[in-house]
Amino acid sequence: MTEKEALKLFDTHNALLEGHFRLSSGLHSGKYLQCARVLQHPDIAEELGEAIAAKFKKARISVVAGPAMGGIIIAHEVARALKARCVFGEREDGNMKLRRGFDVGPKDRVLVVEDVVTTGGSVKELADYIKGAKAKVVGTASIIDRSPAGLDIGYKNECLAKISIETFKPESCPLCKSRVPITKPGSRKIV
Repeated sequence: MTEKEALKLFDTHNALLEGHFRLSSGLHSGKYLQCARVLQHPDIAEELGEAIAAKFKKARISVVAGPAMGGIIIAHEVARALKARCVFGEREDGNMKLRRGFDVGPKDRVLVVEDVVTTGGSVKELADYIKGAKAKVVGTASIIDRSPAGLDIGYKNECLAKISIETFKPESCPLCKSRVPITKPGSRKIV
């Protein structure tokens, strides 16, 4: 899958929203990628998962992990394509961790997969947790990397597409200054 083909899926499914958004990172933006609109189609989710998996075919991945909520569907599809186990991280007391009986250990080679990354905070937090459990974090991946300078969180990273979408700190957001109503579309609670 080419970058152009991946981005066309977001266009076709009206998944690039415009407005005033508070991102999970706490930053503000005039645009938001709503991956759920794309991933609600199992055939497309499978195709995206296979495209990400192709970048890690030789890495001997045994576990694919996705941060809840956004990363769960795409992590599952990548795991299916790699014939690996799939787990997901959740926040407990504000910290990302594996729950529900999920575990990883020294024999596991883990790929952390997210739908869209902006700062990579959730991905890094889950990868660091997995590393702390003595598993090998082989890399990270996403459908879309919207980080301003490309994601650099200390792990090999791959994405299907990069897109430049301006973000703002709340105190310098021009949309706030213009009193454009803000929405919080993601799943992560911001405190």
